[in-house]
Amino acid sequence: MSTATLPAAEAATIDQALTELAAGVEAWKACGLSRRRELIQRLHAATAANAEAWVGAAAVYKRLPDGSQLRGEEWTSGPYAVLTAAAVLAQSIAALEAGRSPVDGYGFGTAPGGRTTVKILPHGVYDRLLLSGFTAEVWMPPGVTEADVRAQAGLALRDPAGPGGVGVVLGAGNITSIPVLDVLYELYANNRVVLLKLNPVTDVLFDAFSKVLAPFIDLGLVRIVRGGADAGGYLVHHDLVDHVHMTGSALTHDAIVWGTGEEAAARKAAGTPLLTKPITSELGGVSPTIVVPGRWSDADLKFQAEHVVTQKLHNGGYNCIASQIVVVGSDWPQKEAFLNHLRTALAKAPARPAYYPGSDARVAQACQAYPDAEQIRSRVLISVPGDADDTAPEPALTTEYFGPVLGVMELPGDARQFLATAVRAANDRFAGTLGVNIIADPRTISGLGAAFDQAVADLRYGTVTINAWTGVGYLTAAATWGAFPGHTLDNVQSGIGVVHNAVLLANPERTVLRGPFRPSPRALFHGEASMSPKPPWFVTNKTAATTGRRLTGFAAKPRWSALPGVFISALRG
Repeated sequence: MSTATLPAAEAATIDQALTELAAGVEAWKACGLSRRRELIQRLHAATAANAEAWVGAAAVYKRLPDGSQLRGEEWTSGPYAVLTAAAVLAQSIAALEAGRSPVDGYGFGTAPGGRTTVKILPHGVYDRLLLSGFTAEVWMPPGVTEADVRAQAGLALRDPAGPGGVGVVLGAGNITSIPVLDVLYELYANNRVVLLKLNPVTDVLFDAFSKVLAPFIDLGLVRIVRGGADAGGYLVHHDLVDHVHMTGSALTHDAIVWGTGEEAAARKAAGTPLLTKPITSELGGVSPTIVVPGRWSDADLKFQAEHVVTQKLHNGGYNCIASQIVVVGSDWPQKEAFLNHLRTALAKAPARPAYYPGSDARVAQACQAYPDAEQIRSRVLISVPGDADDTAPEPALTTEYFGPVLGVMELPGDARQFLATAVRAANDRFAGTLGVNIIADPRTISGLGAAFDQAVADLRYGTVTINAWTGVGYLTAAATWGAFPGHTLDNVQSGIGVVHNAVLLANPERTVLRGPFRPSPRALFHGEASMSPKPPWFVTNKTAATTGRRLTGFAAKPRWSALPGVFISALRG
């Protein structure tokens, strides 16, 4: 058993849960594809039935009152995300049952560097309507062929009776779909039964999660426990645990893997981790938003300023891919106009409590590092030097503030020079590789041509978005989610491995997602093929709660009759 100390009653609860899961390993192996598809469909139904309670519980711990439009975030990043993932996963299993590959029916393409891409969005008429103007591709590493992708897609589902074991998921405390999606990935992609330990912040979700995961709990395939860091330490070292997956910070990861203090430094130097079990992770980082200079209308400047503020303030700023630094051109004639709109958008964004532990201390840390910080209501805007010595770590580029702190970095040059410099900075100076955003008007993208495509390819990030936010990549069920490949235990950055990935691609490199530069109807007036209005995830959207609820209802039961209500609410936003 684990050598970590824990009160006897709490240890006994965990021991019992893991003993039951160890017995469930063979039961899961005995579940063939049809049974596994039935179970994911039952989870889909349970999620739909408990969505209201789920959102209500999330609103309690995030302190969102009745009537707050910010509850829309909880609908879309909670039950909606699980419903869409379960639906795509069921389709992937059905393909394997029929002797096909899960990627059959998806388009393929190519990207710079000899990469094969899988076109995952739009996929079907509903995607084309609900996400008009959005596209997404999963890029495979150089040299992987289309035939390779088809042959390997499915992961552990290609051999349900194959190797598995007991996995522990250390649940996230910010986005409420993360723990459930991570459990599903352990079950379906890795063939492991799962003990989910809730983050103490989310204890209020225990009942909702228990009902959503009931199809697997009833068969002894999933268990949920509460507990703090001591329970996590007991779990990860337990003899009955084969694998650990966590969501959190790189500091937490290193404390688990190497320990703390001088002993941890000695272990890392010697390459002898405290945790000897395999661990995968999603750890966040310092996410940049690169604003490429162009000629924009005032409406464009205002919309994209709101876009950046949404990337920062969605969920209060407590997102692993919350934009922390907006990179703008120092020579851009419209720079000051854009920054003024940015300040206005920060001031107008809805107020919300700082619910996540340690938020005030992290904001104070940023203000101490940048004494000239602007206080805009409860938000902080800092200026980050763009010409600092690369050998001297810049605090805002190496510290994930995980709160309402937004930095502005200026870099010189015209669009081409600026983009090349910004890509180098994002790759070499920013901590983490989870997600990066690029904002550029279509004329500028067209003028840059192959140079723009190469810039996208050069970015070493797990999700790259153009005129969209990486949070949309998180919500795209068939997309991959995780750090750029190649991190190691002693330099973990944004983590190791991927999750989500509902078409079960083997060893993907990244997801690249594109959105419309302008909302409809302005997009149509400028010749852009998009009917999408202001997105419901914008923090300034006035009908976000209603739209989020209706989108979740549609995901629970896709049907044409539900679309008008979704569209009307979205347009009113």
